Amino acid sequence: MTTPLALSQTAINFTYLVAAVLLIVGIRRLSAPPTARSGNVIAAIGMTIAIVFTLLDRDIDKYWLIAAGTAVGTVVGVASARLVKMTAIPQMVALFNGVGGGAAALVATSEFHRLAPASGHLAGDDIGAMLFSALIGSVSFAGSLVAFAKLQELLPGRPIVFAGQQAANAALFAAIVACGALAGATENGVWMVLLLVGALLFGMLLVLPIGGADMPVVISLLNAFTGLAAASTGFVLENTALIIGGTLVGASGTLLTILMGRAMNRSLANVLFGAFGAAPAGGAALAASTDGKSYREITAEDAAVMLAYANRVVIVPGYGLAVAQAQHAVRELADLLEKRGVDVKYAIHPVAGRMPGHMNVLLAEANVPYPQLFDMEDINPEFPRTDVALVIGANDVTNPAARSAPESPIYGMPILNVDEAANVVVLKRSMSPGFAGIDNDLYYNPKTAMLFGDAKSSVEKLVAGVKAA
Repeated sequence: MTTPLALSQTAINFTYLVAAVLLIVGIRRLSAPPTARSGNVIAAIGMTIAIVFTLLDRDIDKYWLIAAGTAVGTVVGVASARLVKMTAIPQMVALFNGVGGGAAALVATSEFHRLAPASGHLAGDDIGAMLFSALIGSVSFAGSLVAFAKLQELLPGRPIVFAGQQAANAALFAAIVACGALAGATENGVWMVLLLVGALLFGMLLVLPIGGADMPVVISLLNAFTGLAAASTGFVLENTALIIGGTLVGASGTLLTILMGRAMNRSLANVLFGAFGAAPAGGAALAASTDGKSYREITAEDAAVMLAYANRVVIVPGYGLAVAQAQHAVRELADLLEKRGVDVKYAIHPVAGRMPGHMNVLLAEANVPYPQLFDMEDINPEFPRTDVALVIGANDVTNPAARSAPESPIYGMPILNVDEAANVVVLKRSMSPGFAGIDNDLYYNPKTAMLFGDAKSSVEKLVAGVKAA
């Protein structure tokens, strides 16, 4: 059944071109906060155009099924946007990204089962695209679910490893490739199902040994996988919009993965196979051991006085701020300090939090002025002229061992040079190590004072103290 409004494929392809331009412009405008809102709107318009005109394709039928799927997706999407807390955005992104990869894999598999018996012999490019989409989409789906479970703390955030894991992964991947080759040669659906099952298992095993410190890189990589799967599915369906959209996602995810790796001075192979953050031989207690080193504790009242009478303060937000939902209290503290004539800036490390841009989004929610947010390259020269660096839950990205300890697993990683400030106040629950599973030398620096407790509660005490100063 075709709709009376069905358009020719040439007309639909022209609208896809318009949609693609809008998507590219929208993504480009997302690169800066002043234009991000309009970029979202422009990209949404482009996607709406692509969807509407796809529905006018002459080959589309069963509109009731499409309507049902759209209704379910709309309810889930609106509910997620309204109900999910900002701190849970990373795991929501991981989950939604996985759903996209799974959808691409299902479509490719469905087309394989539909066309293979009918044609008797599929074209090589078609079957190649189907197999690639099924493989990459399944890996993205399963890997994203594991990333979601780790971020949601349903699974341990530390790397989960076992003896012979890399060899087992290599053998499994070889078996998946063999299933793909047999599926292509025989066009037998059984081999396609085995490929899907193997790819799902491989996706899980790929992400399980990756620790929380590497989640930003993993999310970016899985995002690129989903884009590639979607683009391949576009070739299967001969849908130009899907090809363009998937290519954009794949390219941007790949670029972001490279940038995140550079920000951590880590290769992609080290992220995927290095089990970064695994407990050392002596266990977690050894990782958190002070080895006889001493640290200085400070009260909220004394820290508040230090801040109130400073000339320059740099606030360094980390995941501890996000977990405690302390961004609004931090904004109130910064406003109080500015009223006293204190110059306040925020230092944003590229991999602070659990996904790229996590800290920027949280601070934007609290209406922190964007000009006060400084990237690592711009803020590091300011630390020697800073009176107080206020570190809120940022651990590995402030560890001086990255500069001075060649034996450290984070050696060479670019960090925020907070230890160069005149004074450092660290807000933290305890002396436990961060995602990397190693001790932070910053905490034993004579210039550093530790304020223990929940980040939001501690910042609220600082606000009260500044008001009383």
